[in-house]
Amino acid sequence: MKRRELGRSGIKVSRMGLGTATWGLTTDRDDAAKQLQEFVGAGGDLVDTSNVYGKGASERMIGELLGAVVPRLAVVLATKSGAVPGGKPGDADTRRESLLSALDASLARLGTDYVDLWQMHVWDDRTPIDETMSAIETAVQSGRVRHAGICNYAGWQTALAARKRLGGGPSLVSTQVEYSLLQRGIEREVVPAATALGLRVLPWAPLGRGVLTAKYRSGVPQERAKSSFFRWYVGQHLDAPRTGEIVDAVAAAAAELDVAPVAIALAWVRDRPSVAAPVVGARTVEQLRDSLAAESVELPEEIRTRLDEVSAPCIGYPERLV
Repeated sequence: MKRRELGRSGIKVSRMGLGTATWGLTTDRDDAAKQLQEFVGAGGDLVDTSNVYGKGASERMIGELLGAVVPRLAVVLATKSGAVPGGKPGDADTRRESLLSALDASLARLGTDYVDLWQMHVWDDRTPIDETMSAIETAVQSGRVRHAGICNYAGWQTALAARKRLGGGPSLVSTQVEYSLLQRGIEREVVPAATALGLRVLPWAPLGRGVLTAKYRSGVPQERAKSSFFRWYVGQHLDAPRTGEIVDAVAAAAAELDVAPVAIALAWVRDRPSVAAPVVGARTVEQLRDSLAAESVELPEEIRTRLDEVSAPCIGYPERLV
């Protein structure tokens, strides 16, 4: 698998990352072990988790697998702090004491004394950015963190955080945000900010929360349609006005290149400006293999243009002026 540099850090990662949000929940230890072996065997190394995934279950499972299934040094290990375990989406606590305490708890669950990438999971309106960056600086100086990034920050928040280098300390290397053919909102301000300030983008939900696999073209299974989580998480993309047209374009491109829709959707987002590596999650190793197949797919310009046009985001004032 080809590799790309994160920011101006010198650290390089595989151009696809392995997401672990379901590990310890719907993905058990055996399936997680198979996924990790498959991913590393294919040349992947970026493994992404968070202290709130399964209230720590994901980190604990990774900690059990590192060393037992693959060597610790075979992965670029990324985790997140700042979201509130058990809280609502968007709940945040990036106070210095809270962040460093959460980091130590993550390291204990992961069974390691450092992480390669520590990410602030959400923006916290109540905590000054200087305090958050001070915690990052302390974590890096202590050796517990090699590099730092952010997640789910708006454009102005990205710019503000990226410009803070307390005491000549570390600068941010990445921003992890939702990005796919169905969600291109970051192109308005986040991507320009990241590009200008040297951050690389790590797209989460690069398959449009599963919709871009085309598995819902013929309808949604009744048991899933009844799920409140499904309606909240996937439903917002299924119900969007242009979803059908975009999924049809992905399916048509897949048929033209004789690959799965998964590979088309991942290849498109992987090669967008400033992207380092889309982070893909899978319930089974078979699903992961479908995603890994995207590594060998290079989209012809004609297909890329068609996908760009059918999914183009609405960009108006003031971005349109520049």
